Amino acid sequence: MSGRQLEVCAASFASALAAEAGGAHRIELCQNLAQGGITPSYGLIREVRRQLSIPVFVLIRPRPGHFVYSPAERAIMRADIEQCRALGCAGVVLGVLDAAGRVDVAACQELVAAAGPLPVTFHRAFDECPDQAAALEDVIGLGCQRVLTSGGQPTAPAGLPRLAALVRQAAGRVSVMPGAGISPATIRAVLEGSGAREFHSSARGPVVPAARGLFGVAEAETDAAVVAELVRRLAE
Repeated sequence: MSGRQLEVCAASFASALAAEAGGAHRIELCQNLAQGGITPSYGLIREVRRQLSIPVFVLIRPRPGHFVYSPAERAIMRADIEQCRALGCAGVVLGVLDAAGRVDVAACQELVAAAGPLPVTFHRAFDECPDQAAALEDVIGLGCQRVLTSGGQPTAPAGLPRLAALVRQAAGRVSVMPGAGISPATIRAVLEGSGAREFHSSARGPVVPAARGLFGVAEAETDAAVVAELVRRLAE
């Protein structure tokens, strides 16, 4: 069925290429997934933009950890957004909370303004909001195009009841995009149980032992075959 889309979270150049090769509709480009992802380097953004024909959304997150940002950190985020615009990226992915875990509307308005015409995805900072129904209205009021969420649970399959409620509440005003735990084995259940139309997955294959670095740590790359299987199951 048309209209369903797969966004792949790519944390390297190789993963970005694999996402496109597998048929992903869009990528979210980041680095350091082991700590939840941060803004990728200028060089990575530029080279991915040069090589890919599918839309590239860039994660705007200056550091790992919580989503309450200082004025200096927000200035860095604005500068990164401006850089993404200059490089011709298709959109940005961001989120700022206040100390109570609510959407920091004023801070997010600054960043959305910096994005200008670029579509904005509100990322999984949303899952730390204690009142997701109120948070969704804030995200809609900001003019975001979509919100990435696992329904407040560790994985989207575990958060299905909340995801379905959010999709109903959104009523087409924003796309509720399930993410976390989306695999070929789970994507149909999440699709059918949530009513969502867009889905987010890292689509990673196994870690290749030879790829381990100096400290014996390696992140699995996106696997084009896994991406293709996810796309196939979405189209069933």
